[in-house]
Amino acid sequence: MNEANVDLIKAMQVLEEEKGISPEVVKEALESALVLAYKKNYDQAQNVEVNFDMETGAIKVYSVKEVVETNFDRTLEISIEEAMEINPHYEIGDYIKFEVTPDDFGRIATQTAKHVILQRLREAERESVYEEYVQYEDEIMTGTVDRQDQRFVYIDFGRIEAVMPQREQIPGEQYEMDDRIKVYVSKVDKTNRGPQMVVSRSQPEFLKRLFEQEVPEIYEGIVEIMSIAREAGDRSKIAVRSRDNQIDPVGTCVGQGGSRVNAIVRELNGENMDIVEYNEDPAIFIENAMSPSQVVDVVFEDTEENSVIVVVPDYQLSLAIGKKGQNARLAARLTGYRIDIKSETDYAEYLAEKETEEVEEALDQADDSTDLTIDEIESEETILTDDIPVEADETFEEVTYGTVDTDSVESSEDLMRVNDEENTSPEEMEEVIGDLEIDREQDYDELVEETTYDEYVEETSIDDPVEQDTESLLDENDEIVEEQLESE
Repeated sequence: MNEANVDLIKAMQVLEEEKGISPEVVKEALESALVLAYKKNYDQAQNVEVNFDMETGAIKVYSVKEVVETNFDRTLEISIEEAMEINPHYEIGDYIKFEVTPDDFGRIATQTAKHVILQRLREAERESVYEEYVQYEDEIMTGTVDRQDQRFVYIDFGRIEAVMPQREQIPGEQYEMDDRIKVYVSKVDKTNRGPQMVVSRSQPEFLKRLFEQEVPEIYEGIVEIMSIAREAGDRSKIAVRSRDNQIDPVGTCVGQGGSRVNAIVRELNGENMDIVEYNEDPAIFIENAMSPSQVVDVVFEDTEENSVIVVVPDYQLSLAIGKKGQNARLAARLTGYRIDIKSETDYAEYLAEKETEEVEEALDQADDSTDLTIDEIESEETILTDDIPVEADETFEEVTYGTVDTDSVESSEDLMRVNDEENTSPEEMEEVIGDLEIDREQDYDELVEETTYDEYVEETSIDDPVEQDTESLLDENDEIVEEQLESE
């Protein structure tokens, strides 16, 4: 057995014992590499295979040819006649292997095997590092600042070096070499150069993990962080709630004398913290999120758009908005609502303007409706029911009247009957009055204006003011008739 081959077998056994790499995996990789090395060093393009014997360490190269009826390419094919001379059992379509191992192939094989083993070692190392650190994804780790350039801060974790991009750094924070800092592991990826870890100090998840480390109730799930809105390095808002009614979630996070929250603030180099209590009622939650400002009222303008108006005292308007709108902006992110902040004075003016607009809109709609004539309404197939009284500005010509049998009218009682039973026009009533020789045109016109529809009179109770007026006019009319008859 060749000494080099023996060393190769020992190296494969070490890989299996120390790195957990199966010898079969190394064997497959070695054979594939030897095929490429053979074609490259011997300028061969034929179909070849390399076999590595795991027991003896022997390496052999075979040229593989297909059995065909007529041979056109001797490097890839063999005729059926030639194949049957080797073995009469060969058929068209079979493959025959011919050993073509060069005399000096051992040297090439040794170099190739060394390269393959080293490559497998690197791959195994990378896989091992990846498996070790991928479990820390979405967690906090403590590392040492190794170096820094314009794009990244490089953090050393021992077996792996993580990068912290500029967007993941806290604005204004300075990092010195060998500083030990806490970072949030946002991603661990496999790359051609090995596993790559990306860390952050600016993401809201970093703040959440810090609270889990400092507040045992959060880690145990008794107090739950519902949402976080953060502008790294400046200010953050955290909404928390308790699963135990006897535990105050805000007080638990703050700690005795502010010890818990102060530890987090120190880690973040003085970043301000607003810890508010979460509530299922959006109005209460929004009011809490506006802390430290007081809230007078929360008005939901559009539930579909999740927009609200928050009314605050006049003297706290600036506090509610915050520096460059920061407080309002963080409250909106925390609650998920679009927040419009108004002082009490501004909101009163807003309501007055809104009411004026509604009135104007109603008047415009009323004007549009009264512009329609009866003919236009009828043309649009508008149905006028008998229950709708005639409007004051409608003329009698626009109403359909009944006819009067003048022969049946002989007294004021008949006149009342006709008016009750028929919807009579003024002209026909004048004819009736003439036949009775009663000069009561003016009184009757007033009567007709009050009793346009017979249904209106019939459906009105005796106590109705309109009916009482009608009865009074009829009584006065009867008195006029009697006086004129007596004078005649």
